[in-house]
Amino acid sequence: MNKFTLFAATALSVVSLSACGDQSGSGGAGQTRDQIRAVGSSTVYPFATAVAELFVQGNPGMKSPIIESTGTGGGMKLFCAGVGAQHPDIANASRRMKKSEFDMCAANGVKDIIEVQVGVDGLAFAEAKNGPGYKLTPKIVYEALAANPYGKGPNKAETWKDVDPTLPAIAISVFGPPSTSGTRDSLAELILEKGCQSDPAMKELKDKNEDEYKATCTRVREDGKYVDSGENDNLIVQKLGANPNAVGVFGYSFLEENKDTLKDVPINGVEATYETVSTGQYPGARPLYIYVKKAHIAAIPGLQGFLNAFAANWSPDGALTKRGMVAAPEDVRKASAETVKALTVLDGSKLK
Repeated sequence: MNKFTLFAATALSVVSLSACGDQSGSGGAGQTRDQIRAVGSSTVYPFATAVAELFVQGNPGMKSPIIESTGTGGGMKLFCAGVGAQHPDIANASRRMKKSEFDMCAANGVKDIIEVQVGVDGLAFAEAKNGPGYKLTPKIVYEALAANPYGKGPNKAETWKDVDPTLPAIAISVFGPPSTSGTRDSLAELILEKGCQSDPAMKELKDKNEDEYKATCTRVREDGKYVDSGENDNLIVQKLGANPNAVGVFGYSFLEENKDTLKDVPINGVEATYETVSTGQYPGARPLYIYVKKAHIAAIPGLQGFLNAFAANWSPDGALTKRGMVAAPEDVRKASAETVKALTVLDGSKLK
């Protein structure tokens, strides 16, 4: 492709994107963008930035993609706000898109969404190297952190021993993600709900009143025992160093990257390792996704190439696993690669 043809193709893409912006009804007419923009999960952030680096290396002259760590929930709001240059191309997510988010996207003109599972992660629990050596279960975590355990009144537990006599009489102190984070959603779904369901009455409550069940099983106490530490998972790592009796909750990759200062807190006797997360043996294993606007593929220079760079590096021996990501099973990787190639759009009827 000669320089004139490349310029014409880029110009056509920019005009196309401007048209998308006009169609979205959200303003921004005439805006253009020649740089990929992704928002969302703090867990996916380091992997998306790694792909951005590889993309630029493989495409000299292209601008480096803008990757923002806004949290999965915050990223979905930005992503679903509309189609056009003023809106992100990609939403990174440490959980699957919700039906309510899909509907919000559709209401704002974001109707063709490509869902790609890029890997697997573990919702890790960790403590400082010189920590007490906690051994936890979903039931213990729920009873320690729930605002209203089993709907029986405000949580009065002060120490871990108050929750389980086998644990030390150390004040409960957990540093974790905020409500906008996909990691917080994973904490709720994979750990808190599982612990809550240890009481048969909670399963009955779910059938009778879904909203009350969700509040009872997933709402976290706000009396200082659980500390919302923002979207910067490295901050939790630092806080654990300064508070050796505390527990931190974040993505497995952050535990893997900080093994010199942190140690794993087993859940149900299973440690978070590459093997236990990849096989699903670890209770906190969860898929990682990126969501892409199909309308932006032709309009944003390099967007298809960026997706191709993800697919080229998510294998067990790929660059992303060297950054701490766990490769998805082979059948998932094949299906995801086909989605990237065919640009298959998401069927929202299967979302929850």
